[in-house]
Amino acid sequence: MTGHAGPSLKENLKDAGAMALASAALALPLVGFLTVDRAQTIVLEYRFGELLYAVAVIFVGRLLLLLANQGHSPAVLVATGAFSVLWAANAFLGIVAITWPALGWLTWIVFSVIALRAWFFMYQAGRRVKQDASDVAERAGTVIYRLGKYLGPALAAFALVMPLMPFADQRMVDLGILVLTYIMLGWGLNVVVGLAGLLDLGYVAFYAVGAYSYAIISLNWGLNFWETLPLAGAMAATFGILLGFPVLRLRGDYLAIVTLGFGEMIRLILLNWDELTNGPKGMGGIARPSFFGMPFTAAPPEGVTAVHQFFGLNFAPIHRVIWLYYIILAMALLTNWFTLRIRQLPIGRAWEALREDEIACRALGINPTNTKLTAFAIGAMFGGFAGSFFATRQGFISPESFNFLESAIILAVVVLGGMGSQIGVVVASVVLIGGPEWFRDLEAYRMVAFGALMVAIMVWRPQGLLAHREPTIHLRGRQPAPAVAARAPAR
Repeated sequence: MTGHAGPSLKENLKDAGAMALASAALALPLVGFLTVDRAQTIVLEYRFGELLYAVAVIFVGRLLLLLANQGHSPAVLVATGAFSVLWAANAFLGIVAITWPALGWLTWIVFSVIALRAWFFMYQAGRRVKQDASDVAERAGTVIYRLGKYLGPALAAFALVMPLMPFADQRMVDLGILVLTYIMLGWGLNVVVGLAGLLDLGYVAFYAVGAYSYAIISLNWGLNFWETLPLAGAMAATFGILLGFPVLRLRGDYLAIVTLGFGEMIRLILLNWDELTNGPKGMGGIARPSFFGMPFTAAPPEGVTAVHQFFGLNFAPIHRVIWLYYIILAMALLTNWFTLRIRQLPIGRAWEALREDEIACRALGINPTNTKLTAFAIGAMFGGFAGSFFATRQGFISPESFNFLESAIILAVVVLGGMGSQIGVVVASVVLIGGPEWFRDLEAYRMVAFGALMVAIMVWRPQGLLAHREPTIHLRGRQPAPAVAARAPAR
C-alpha cells in the first residue's frame, strides 16, 4: 500500500507500543538476565538497560515501518539516515558506552531493513506500477542469474587467491574451508534433491560414512589421505545404493521420513559399535594429508617441517591450513565440473525427467530404478569425499558431529540457494554458513540471527536465491525468450 490514507498517528503509536510490549515479554528471560560462572558459583546479572534499549529500537523501527507502508517513505529514509549517522558517530567517538555488541547489530539490522523497505515503496510510487515484492525478487534473481556466467569465474578466481591476500589470517582461511566443505556437500545433495527431485533428510549419513571409512582405513591399514579418499567415496556410494533400494517406491513425505530414519540409524550404529568406531569416545590421531609425500608434522630442528625445509620457508601454522584450503577447493571444483558434465549426459537428463514427472519418465522408457540408484550413489559419493576431508581436517571425529542438524543445514543450503542451481548453492553457503560466523559478536544469539536470516530469505525469495536456471538442452531453434525463461518455475 503506497497511498497516504491509512491509520492515524495515534493508531500507529498503539501498534508500535503493542509490538514493543510483546518483544519485551519475549526478550526478558533471554536479554534481561545473564548467568555468569564466577569462582565456582553461578551469579545472576541483570541487563535491564540493554533490554530497554532493544525494546526502544523495536518500537521506533515498527513505527517507521508503518509510516513507510502508508506512503511517508522520504521522511522514513531521512530518519533512518539520521539514526545511522548518530550510531556511527557513537561507535567512533564513544559518546555512549554500550557493552553488549548485539545492540549494535540490532540497531544496524533494523534500520537497514526499514530503509530498504522505504526505498522499495518509493520505487513503486515512482514507477506508478503496482508490483509486489515477489515480482521484484524474481527480477532481481533473474539479473543475478544472468550475471552467473561472470559471477562463477569471479568467485572461483577470488577463492584461488584469497589465502594469499594480505587480509587473510588463519581464522578467515578456516572459515573459507568450512564454507567450501558445505558448498561441496550442497552440490552433492543437489544431485539428489535438485536434479532428481528426491527429498533426502538423511544426507549426513553419507558424510559420516565417508569420515569414518577414512578414519578406520587410515588408522588400521596405514594408508594416506590420497589412497583412502577414493575408498571412502566408494563406501559412501555403496551406502547410497543400499538406501536407494528400500525407497524405490516412495515419494514426497514418505521418502523424507525414510531417509531421516536412515541418517539416525547410521548415527546410532556409529555410537554403539564400540569395536569398530570407538563409540561415543570417537576416533583420534587421524592422518593429515601430506604435500606430495612431504608431511607437515614437525621434525628436528624444532618447529621445522619437511615442506618448510623443501621450500626454505619459515615455519608458520597457517601454511598447513592453506594446504587444507586448497585441497577442499580442488575437491569442490571437481564436484562442480563433474555435476555440470553429467547433467548433459543421458543420465543427467533422466534425473531431470524423473524430477518433473515419474510417470511420464517411465512412459518414455526410462528406468526409474536405475535413475534413482545412480542419483543416490553419486550424491552419496560426494558426501563421502567431503566426510573424508572433514576427518583429516579435524584429526578427530565422533558421532556427535553427524546429527540431524547437519542434514538440515545442508538441505537448507540447497533449497535456499535454489534447487538445481550450482551458483545458488555457493551463494547460500556463504550466507548461511559464513553469516553466523560474521555474527559471532552476538555470542549465544548467533543462531537467532541464523534463523532470522533464513526466515527473511523464505519471505522475500521463497523459491530460492537463484532458483532460475536454463534447461540443460534446447530444441534446435526453440530457445525460450529471456522474459519467458525468467518466469519459468524452478522445481
